[in-house]
Amino acid sequence: MSMGLETRGFVRCATLLRERVESFAAYPFSLPAVRHLETLPLHPAVTFIVGENGSGKSTLIEALAVAAGFNAEGGSRNFLFATRASHSALHRCLRLTWNHRRPQTGFFLRAESFYNVATEIDRLDKIDPVLHAYGGRSLHEQSHGESFIALLKNRFGPGGLYFLDEPEAALSPSRQLAALVRIHDLVRAGSQFVIATHSPILMAYPDATILAVSEHGLAPVRYEETEHHTLTRRFLNNPEGMLRELLKDEEGAT
Repeated sequence: MSMGLETRGFVRCATLLRERVESFAAYPFSLPAVRHLETLPLHPAVTFIVGENGSGKSTLIEALAVAAGFNAEGGSRNFLFATRASHSALHRCLRLTWNHRRPQTGFFLRAESFYNVATEIDRLDKIDPVLHAYGGRSLHEQSHGESFIALLKNRFGPGGLYFLDEPEAALSPSRQLAALVRIHDLVRAGSQFVIATHSPILMAYPDATILAVSEHGLAPVRYEETEHHTLTRRFLNNPEGMLRELLKDEEGAT
């Protein structure tokens, strides 16, 4: 019998321990995603965090991953390397509420430091072969998109807890669709995902929770209500008209 979603997730929510915050005027606590945060509920299957650049969604994903025991630059819980200690102190002010079951595996994937993760995997492979868990080929020997897909297909497994920060950065639209299929397979196998993204393709995943960041903090929204969906649909429905409006000169002529 398949497991119900209400029992499938690993992390139910994250609570900001506001009494530990010295100042909400200082970074990262001044960010919109953090400033008004109290309790952040997480969907047992897929939670998307969406918002403008600088809103704090990536900082929040990083803090959630670190609070869950993952390396700040990415990787699994066994990755201990640090190329540059640039992560914020936010994780120290977060308390995760766990369900009774614990993940069998997990990974923190962040686009901006994926090169460092790939380098660490190569280093570890020289000590004790690990490349077989990533498809048997160095991630550095593949394109950015190929290496992301190789990671999803080979390293991500059932019953896992996965934090993804803008995974679409390296993926073409067709590869984003392939990523959606893999995410769905893993969800059906008892995995939980928390994903920060700009991709209207990824966030179309059915029955997911989408939390949008505004100046007022995080709030759940329907897929069709996201700016990403609205702008993309407007553009695709009328690219000529939208470009004409965007690119007109000061006199109004194109």
